[in-house]
Order: sequence, then structure tokens, then C-alpha cells
Amino acid sequence: MSASAFTPDELERYARHIVLPEIGGPGQQKLKRARVLVIGAGGLGAPVLQYLAAAGIGTLGVVDDDTVSLSNLQRQVIHDTVSVGEAKNVSAARSIGRINPNVAVEVHDFRIAADNAQDLVRRYDLVADGSDNFDTRYAVADACAAEGKPLVHAAVGRFDGSVTVLKPFETGPDGRKNPSYRDLFPEPPPAGMVPSCAEAGVLGALTGVIGTLQAMEVIKLIAGIGEPLVGRLLLYDGLAAQFDTIRYKAPQ
Repeated sequence: MSASAFTPDELERYARHIVLPEIGGPGQQKLKRARVLVIGAGGLGAPVLQYLAAAGIGTLGVVDDDTVSLSNLQRQVIHDTVSVGEAKNVSAARSIGRINPNVAVEVHDFRIAADNAQDLVRRYDLVADGSDNFDTRYAVADACAAEGKPLVHAAVGRFDGSVTVLKPFETGPDGRKNPSYRDLFPEPPPAGMVPSCAEAGVLGALTGVIGTLQAMEVIKLIAGIGEPLVGRLLLYDGLAAQFDTIRYKAPQ
């Protein structure tokens, strides 16, 4: 049996994907062959990992050097009470195995930074960034741009969030180079200007909304369907129940 062939159990598991003309058997095989790196197994990483595992992504890489704390559980739904004190990578890998035993999990128990991001990114087809600090975001974005890997980036605040797709190594339909993360955010905000989740709080369900949107963009990119959020920043205001889209470009 070839690596991309489906077992009878897999055919049943993915039946609702396979009957979609936009996905079908070929699209599901693309998902099965894909290697996706997820930065962080926290509020955003939790729904990303859960839905990508359920979708049948062949290999999920998880980068996190933290342990599960009780205050995580209000939003980091890939973990549970018995996981408190355990490495998030270990807890997430166990949950992924329960969701879909066909998915291989590669854990990376370190903090990703400018000096190690590129070597790690090179091993995957696509990256989803759910990190919560600007140093990591810039390091991941720069590594993905250098290695030619699509990046699905997201961030959340107290009641709002954003998602975009970055492919600065390609040109758009207008012949212009796609924008990079640094085109969207040329430099990080001054230290202390953006409060942390611990300082400002965050509504737990918000991370589910934004992380699920990230997973959707990952699946679209792998299957080659729809219009990914390249050059578009999708904004969600949870209190107003409103979505807005801002277009942005690389400078000429």
C-alpha cells in the first residue's frame, strides 16, 4: 500500500471531506502527505492542532517549551485538568493521538528564535504561528520568507483577533510581490505597550474562533482551494460579532 493510500477506516473517517468536490480523494491525499509546523500549543495552537489532526494532516510539528497551568485551561482546550504540570508538547501529542491515531506528531521542546527558526521551518511544508510575543512572530515570519514556506499568522487580544496568510516569496495576480510580515508590521510596538494575556485577560472562546480560522486557511493552502488571506488581514471583533478585512501591500 502506498503512503498516500487510504485504509477503510480512513475512508470512513474522511468521508465528509472526500464527497466535497473541492477536496475529494486527491485533496485528502494532499492533507495526508502534508507536514505542518504549529508554533505554540496554547490558546491558538490548541484549535489549530485539533482541527488539523481531525482533518488528516499527515505530520504535525508542535513547538512549545512551556508546561500546562490551571489558568491555561479556560482557553487551551487541547489540554485538560490531569495535564496540569505536564509539558504542553506531551499533552498536545496525547490529545492528537486520541483525535486521530493516523497523524504523526513531532515535538520540539524549545523556544523558537531567530537562531533556530530557519532550520526548523525548512523541515515542514507550511507553518501556523500561534505565538504570543513579537520576537517569536518576527523570527518565524523571517524564517518562512527565507525558506519559501507559507505562513498562517494569527493574534488575539481581549475580545478581538486577526488572521492573515504570508507568501512574500511569490507574486500576486497583479504581478507585484506579495507583502511580508514586516510590510504589515514594520517594527514591534514599544515594550509594555501591548499587555500580555496574563495582564489584560482574553475570552477563551475567542481563541477558538481565531485558531479555527487559522486551521481553515492551512487546509485551503494545502488542498489548493479558495482564496487564501494573502495581502488581507481578517479582523474579528467578538463583542460586536463583526468581521472586517484590511488589504495591505508590499511597497513598490
